Amino acid sequence: MTTEHPATGRIVLLTASHRVAPGLLSWPAWQTLRTAGRVLCADAAHPQLPYLREAGVEVEIAAPTARELVDACARGATVVVLAAGEGDRALTDGLARLAGSGRESMPDLELLPGSYDLPGARLLDLVQIMDRIRAECPWASEQTHQGLAKYGIEEAYELVEAIEEGDRDELREELGDVLLQVVFHARIAEEDGEEPFSVDDVAGTLVEKLIHRHPHVFGDARAETPEEVQAHWLRTKAAEKDRDSVTDGVPLGQPGLALAAKLAFRARKAGLTVPPPAGEGIGYELLALAVRAEESGTDPETALRAAGRAYRDAIRAAEGQPTR
Repeated sequence: MTTEHPATGRIVLLTASHRVAPGLLSWPAWQTLRTAGRVLCADAAHPQLPYLREAGVEVEIAAPTARELVDACARGATVVVLAAGEGDRALTDGLARLAGSGRESMPDLELLPGSYDLPGARLLDLVQIMDRIRAECPWASEQTHQGLAKYGIEEAYELVEAIEEGDRDELREELGDVLLQVVFHARIAEEDGEEPFSVDDVAGTLVEKLIHRHPHVFGDARAETPEEVQAHWLRTKAAEKDRDSVTDGVPLGQPGLALAAKLAFRARKAGLTVPPPAGEGIGYELLALAVRAEESGTDPETALRAAGRAYRDAIRAAEGQPTR
């Protein structure tokens, strides 16, 4: 003999990402909203409300308790709760307590994501936070491109160190620090009175550049090897920059070994055979070593840093200190 239980209805907690434009909800979300017995929202300023009302969905501005919500589902009703961006901890905890008591005939509980974050969505949060910091932080509000330049160099070196050390946690953090420099500079650039640009302009320029320099991905060109890709990149870059020499665009302020290797790379890729100049002194000897390293496929800066770390460990060992 079976015992029939009364229909206990359904509670649907509908969430929506604040990083997606309001009104862009999934089809299951719209179906649920249109067929629900009641739709409740505690936030009268919820960004989804104008779009729901325009679509003919009646929304009650109410903040029910867990008990009230369970009672509202009597006789099989479906009640949708439009969650705030930060959620409703008191409501969900209350429902959990009722369900755990064992004394309640609970309605079905469903979490329905109305929209999902796209990859990269947290970048929107970063831009928003940077806007606020620039406006409200006494230190950040006074920074300039020139004043921040040194931090860009420091963060780049710390990123390289994390890569070479193989520390994944440190790598993630240092990538964030480098990204911060980009967003910070772009935020400052928005305030320029003559030539302002935003982080969207920065991203847009990069997107155009990547598409233009990868015709084998986005166009009809063919590139079968990494070398062919690199050769096309250099040709395209030279045409874009209207460069007369393969040395144009090589920053002379970079570390010496990196500068020497970069010049040797540019010459080699251009099919030029240019022996390093002979001269007196350690500088010319280092130049020759850097050129030789580049020709053999070794980055001299990386090689020297690796040797430097070994030297550091040797010094620590001589001091009786543990190596890192």
